[in-house]
Amino acid sequence: MHSAVLLIEFGSIILGLGLLGRFAARFRFSPIPLYLLAGLAFGEGGLLPLGASEEFVATGAEIGVILLLLMLGLEYTASDLISNLKAHYPSGLVDCALNAVPGAAAALLLGWGPVAAVVLAGVTWISSSGVIAKVLGDLGRVGNRETPVILSVLVLEDLAMAVYLPIVTALVAGVGLAAGSVTLAIALGAAGLVLFAAVRYGRVISRFVSSDDPEKLLLVVLGLTILVAGVAQQLQVSAAVGAFLVGIALSGEVAEGAHTLLSPLRDLFAAVFFVFFGLHTDPASIPPVLAPALALAVVTAATKIATGYWAARRAGISVKGRWRAGGALVARGEFSIVIAGLAVTAGIEPSLGPLATAYVLILVIVGPLTARYTEPLAARRSRRGRPRADGAPTQLPEPVPQTRVGD
Repeated sequence: MHSAVLLIEFGSIILGLGLLGRFAARFRFSPIPLYLLAGLAFGEGGLLPLGASEEFVATGAEIGVILLLLMLGLEYTASDLISNLKAHYPSGLVDCALNAVPGAAAALLLGWGPVAAVVLAGVTWISSSGVIAKVLGDLGRVGNRETPVILSVLVLEDLAMAVYLPIVTALVAGVGLAAGSVTLAIALGAAGLVLFAAVRYGRVISRFVSSDDPEKLLLVVLGLTILVAGVAQQLQVSAAVGAFLVGIALSGEVAEGAHTLLSPLRDLFAAVFFVFFGLHTDPASIPPVLAPALALAVVTAATKIATGYWAARRAGISVKGRWRAGGALVARGEFSIVIAGLAVTAGIEPSLGPLATAYVLILVIVGPLTARYTEPLAARRSRRGRPRADGAPTQLPEPVPQTRVGD
């Protein structure tokens, strides 16, 4: 009976996602906000709570994040990653300064104390790699010139999580300096080892994975990715970072074949991830913290746009690409929820969980919109401020839909 209910619930979710996706495609709109609202409607406190399929959906959501990062990694080689990290590490520092400080300041203004300040700093700092990867694909911008800049900022954030998460875990648990140092050393060593293997033995890994049979290639790539992601998570390193490094370790025909085979799976499980996020948000917990969450979202959306603009400008991208890079980085998601969850589990501050949830929900809905409209709005504002030579009012053309062509 339980399995029948599970099948009915999960089948309804997938069918609903398909219909929402068709609706969004009809109006040329990202389906992510609709997926989240569907999760809110069918989660705890929603219109029609679902219970039997929750654990199944949670596993599917985790696989969705892993596949999103794997597909991003397949777009780049190991040498691309190293050169981008060397070129863009100042952008990572600016990103941390502009986006972590507002969260820490907000926590201190609310009287939550230094540990909660460190937690909320992480919530506002980290963009959602999963949401941004999906949006870039939906908007056809994977081949744009500013996309490597965006990915560099995301990768720097994910790698910084390898240091940040053990520190936060030690702080909220109240462990001593020695135990915290051991946890941090293990995390750093694991991240370095995975990165070294991906860069040094990428070709060997590709030969091991390669197969002329699509079925075997799919099974080996998917199995290897989930295995590495699980080991990385077990060692306190992000599973998303592990999956991304597997992606960059694969190259040539293997990467192309894996990309083709895994794309439908990526789309399916990514949609499940966004529904899962909504399922775990009780709509009744949002109104009491909506005002501070909205204020924090406005401030950190602006600082993220500034971060992307600055990073793209530093990379020599034109003005249009700078605005697109800034708008694409606004969304927060999976990492922010993970960070807030650590503090909630440890009982650090009762209001931190609902505020973080409301904040992420706002930006995960607004993020796809800023990615789509920041550059057209900036261009329209720029044209309005430019006087015509004959003194006549400037005629504004209709905004041109974004294409994947760079600048």
